[in-house]
Amino acid sequence: MSILIDKNTRLVVQGITGRDGAFHAAKMKAYGTNVVGGTSPGKTGELVDGLPVFNTVKDAVNETGANTSVIFVPAPFAKDAMMEAAYAGIDLIICITEGVPTLDVIEAYNFITKKGAKLIGPNCPGLISPEKSMVGIMPTMIFKEGGTGVISRSGTLTYEVVYNLTAGGIGQSTAVGVGGDPVVGLYYQELLNMFENDPDTDSIVLIGEIGGDAEEQAAEYIKKHITKPVVAFIAGQQAPPGKQMGHAGAIISSGSGTAAEKIAAFEAVGVPVANEPSLIPELLKRR
Repeated sequence: MSILIDKNTRLVVQGITGRDGAFHAAKMKAYGTNVVGGTSPGKTGELVDGLPVFNTVKDAVNETGANTSVIFVPAPFAKDAMMEAAYAGIDLIICITEGVPTLDVIEAYNFITKKGAKLIGPNCPGLISPEKSMVGIMPTMIFKEGGTGVISRSGTLTYEVVYNLTAGGIGQSTAVGVGGDPVVGLYYQELLNMFENDPDTDSIVLIGEIGGDAEEQAAEYIKKHITKPVVAFIAGQQAPPGKQMGHAGAIISSGSGTAAEKIAAFEAVGVPVANEPSLIPELLKRR
């Protein structure tokens, strides 16, 4: 099995006629993802790589039964795109767009939650259930079907960790990039719970970074609710206070959010923390 996406996923690409939307729609389709169409207002009836274009997400849902959307529209329009998808009845919304204002994300997230849908992102690489479905911009060639669930705040670190897992003979059930902004959708606790309840996930890798206290909260959640082996990695261990490292949410402020605090929180609940990504497979094999 996997979480969130599989062969039953029916994907609509919001912004499919744009450069990024068209490019990644073709990549997702080629991987085997069931891409059923895309949206671009005013371009209904057109085809992109053989995929039909609709004016609205509602039209796409009505015509194709789409249940998942991925968003490639520019940041000023991302809030409306997320809310449109939820309004149309989409169950899972993945927003790849970066630079979305935090207040826009808060408004969209509250609306999506009230509609009973789930959000991943924004500013994320998406997710993949190897050999089943990929939604986003993941480099599919490094992934291998297996039993390890991956949750990460960093796209590029996801790829590095997964490369090492696959090279070490460890496949993945689903890998999720949650995004590096201060406010995003599904996060550690929700995804940990999903992996805990997935019978085909036998272990979990959690990739965190400096800033905020999400990793500390995840450690406490693992202590109380997770029975499967978990291994972690924290990026930004050399970052000085007040220095932002890449992501908008990766900043140490007022003496909190440091790598040392996060590592200590995990080790206190029995979660080993790798000093570098290449050591994660060995730590998993010891659990």
